[in-house]
Parts: sequence; C-alpha cells; structure tokens
Amino acid sequence: MSALDGVRVLDLTHQVAGPSATLVLAFLGADVVKVIAPGSRDSFDAIPFYLNNASKRSVELDLKSPDGLGCAKDLARHADVFVENFSPGVIDRLGLGYDALRELNPRLIYAQVKGFAADSPYRDYPCFDPIAQALSGGSSWR
Repeated sequence: MSALDGVRVLDLTHQVAGPSATLVLAFLGADVVKVIAPGSRDSFDAIPFYLNNASKRSVELDLKSPDGLGCAKDLARHADVFVENFSPGVIDRLGLGYDALRELNPRLIYAQVKGFAADSPYRDYPCFDPIAQALSGGSSWR
C-alpha cells in the first residue's frame, strides 16, 4: 500500500512547477487526474509533458465552455485535493476559485503553486523560475 492510496488529486497545473509537484503525489500513490486544455502547448511538447505527467490519468477540457467547466466542477466535487498554478486571477475568472469549490466540496484541500504570496506587492504578477531566481539573488553572477 502506498502513502496516498485512495487520495484523488485534480491537477490543473502546467509548465514545470505544478506538474512536478503533482507527479510526486502520483508516485506516492494518489490518483491524479490531469486536466489539459484543448490545443495546449503542454501536450505538444512530448518529452517534458510525459516526464512531468507520468502515472497520471488525463482529460482534455475546455474550461471556458459551460460543458468543460461543469465537468471540472464535477471532478472537484469528487476530489480530495485540487492543485492549480494559473496566473493570478485566472482561476477565479474561470469560476474555479477557492470560494466556488469550497461550496461544492467543503473537505477539498485547495493548493496553489504561485511565485508570490497573497500579501506580496508582486501578488498580481506571474512568476517563472528565472524571475524567482532574479528576485532572490539565485541567479547572481558570483
């Protein structure tokens, strides 16, 4: 038996930070359901996509359509964990923010992979690895 047997994770992440975090959950035995946007660049970059999404099930959903959004909400209703790493504000505009999903599933663990804290002056900016390195001094020439 694995540490996370019986735990269902709804994965709405992309790029590297989010998918690699949910990959660890899958390796620990969680049932990870990866949501992929139609025509997503992630699905066309075969090697990085497969490396970061091994051991996951996937479904293609258009979260901007009523049917796709309804399906995502149904998946969240039956999930234990929800993970997203959209740019600031996007998940709320889609109707999948914390408050909306809490009404559907009060026991849902809601995780966001963000570069900046909610009380940071940079909270409204997206963040990728080079930005985090530059702001922290991690990309110093010394």
